[in-house]
Order: sequence, then structure tokens, then C-alpha cells
Amino acid sequence: MRIENDIKLDYKDVIIKPKRSEAPSRKKITLERTYRFLNSKTSWTGVPIIAANMDTTGTMKMGTELAKHRMMTCLHKHYPADKLINYFDKNQNASCDNVFFTLGIKDIDFEKLIQVAHSVDEIRNICVDVANGYTEFFVDRVKRIREKFKDSVIMAGNICTPEMVSELLLSGAADIIKIGIGPGSVCTTRIIAGVGYPQLSAIIECADAAHGLKGHVCADGGCTQPGDIAKAFGAGADFVMLGNMFAGHEECEGEWQYMVSKNDLDWTVLDKTCTREELTNQGWPHIKKHSLVFYGMSSKKAIDKYSGGLNCYRAAEGKITKVPYKGGVSDEEGVVQKITGGLKSTCAYVGASSLKDLPKCTTFVRCYRTHNDIFGS
Repeated sequence: MRIENDIKLDYKDVIIKPKRSEAPSRKKITLERTYRFLNSKTSWTGVPIIAANMDTTGTMKMGTELAKHRMMTCLHKHYPADKLINYFDKNQNASCDNVFFTLGIKDIDFEKLIQVAHSVDEIRNICVDVANGYTEFFVDRVKRIREKFKDSVIMAGNICTPEMVSELLLSGAADIIKIGIGPGSVCTTRIIAGVGYPQLSAIIECADAAHGLKGHVCADGGCTQPGDIAKAFGAGADFVMLGNMFAGHEECEGEWQYMVSKNDLDWTVLDKTCTREELTNQGWPHIKKHSLVFYGMSSKKAIDKYSGGLNCYRAAEGKITKVPYKGGVSDEEGVVQKITGGLKSTCAYVGASSLKDLPKCTTFVRCYRTHNDIFGS
């Protein structure tokens, strides 16, 4: 046993210090980045925001919509092969440049990847996703995927320490390492297992390791507001992955709770989830989405749904909650506008003319209270 006494920080522990600058107006600040990847030797240009590969947010609709903004989506790994083949066949354009095929490390996952890849022209982006990226088997599986898909961009995780970043970049031949153990809004790993690492420090340390090898990192989890995304980029993240901030939007899939009305005036929130078709068949003329059931992919709900229930050797490590319906991600004053507007504002405050310059212009100030929350966050 040993104890590390160095202070480690999370998003809530710091705020970004403003600086006098000659930066252009927010309108002229560019958020697009161009990356050349270490092992695939390919390039990508876009806004480095990624929708998480949860079965509610990592959807095909989300992928198509975010691609319009040159943002990315990790499709969840539970789509059947035929649906994936159909999607990639119909979207051999900018959409697929911005969509990741996601798989786990089971043989059946690898076989599905091979099946889909043989049926379409190419799989450009692959995300190898597990809760614990510290096993030798995980590194070997990433390496095996690289041997089969030499030109694909491979993102692998999750981990939270620099030595594993180096291992996955060099031995696993990944391009992007996904950083985050336990910071997610519906993850309880830090409670159930007592394992994790404060996310801001994890990004700083892992980004330093990756960039020294010309690799890249994706900060996964912990962002609740656009300001957290700015802190992640300021800390050195190349990409930021979001779950709860995209949850509840029109492009999500899953179990919805609805409001119904007979006259379009008096609305009743139903106390159970159902489909719009079921409500229409029941004779309701006016139907609106009210909230989405949102849960961690290691929650009991997800395990029951995809793994046949808990085994005797594991515990659930995720929460189940509901998030309100938020409209479309591209709506006026919607989440895309909030994210891009917030990032441009951050750059203007610190004198960065682009997102690329933000880490060089960022100074974090440690604090105990980042904002006034008397009327909520």
C-alpha cells in the first residue's frame, strides 16, 4: 500500500483565469482542429466533440445530426450487424467520417466488426470500449484490431493514468486514448469499487504522455456544463466525449416518458414509459415527449438488458435516472450552440484565436467555489 500526497483536481476545483489580449471577436474564433493520427497515419478535421457510446446517446440519428456540425458520435455497441451495414452503406460521406463503430473485447464483438467491415467499403473509425482498460487482454485485443484495420482511426479506453496511455499507443497501436474512470454522471465505479482519478488531473497527465508520443486523448465523462468542456480542452484534451449533455434530445433512443392531452391545453405526465404508437392507439390526440430514462452502461438496467442480468462475481456500477426532453441538438439555443458558443467565449477571455491555442493560453486557478448557484447551476 502507498499514498500519493500530490493534489489532484477535478473540474469543480478550478476556474480559468482571464487575460488581456488582442484576440478577435468570438465570431472569428475557429473551433475546428486538424489531427494527424499516430498509428493509422490518417487525418481528420472537425470540431472535436464526441457523443458518448451509450445506447441512449450513441445513436445513428445523433451521428447524422452532429456530422452536420463536423462533430463526432460513437455509436453504441448493441446495434445488430444488419442495421450497422445499412447505416454505413447509406452514409459513405461526411457522416461516416465523423462516426465511430464501437465494440467491446468479446470474440462476438470482433466477429461483428469483421462482418460489417466486409459488407461496406470501409470502417474509418473504431472505438474499443471497456470499463477497465488496464488488462493485458484489452491491449492485445486493440493490437489485434490494428493488425486487421491498419488505416482505421482506433480509439481505446477507458484508462486514467499516463503509463497506460503509453502502453495503448505503443503496444496496442491505438490513435486516441479515452480518459476517465468513474467521472460520468451515471457512473458509480468510484462509489462501488472505490477506484478512479480526478478527471482534470487525469487529462493533464495523460495528455502530456500522449502528446510526447504524438498520440491523442479523449476526455470522457464529468462535463455538466460548457465551462467544463473548456476546462478539459484547456487541460490538453484533444477530444471531449459527452453523455448527459446530449441525453434527452430528439436524436436519442431509448425509453421515453410522455405527456398527453385531449385538448392541447391540459397536459398529463404519464407515470410509465411507453411508445408514441401505443399512446396513439389508446386514442390520445396530443402527445409530447417529457423525459428519457438515462442510465450508465454498467448499471443493473443495462446489464439486465444486454448481459442477461448480474452474475455472482460482479456488482452494478451505474445509476438510473430521467432527464427532461430538450428538443433537437441543433435547435436555436440548443446544446450544440451552447457548447460552441461557450468554447468561443472561453477563447476570447484568454486570448486564444482558435481552439488549438486554448491550452497555451489557459491558466487554472484553484478555488472552492466556481460560481454562484443560489438559483441553480
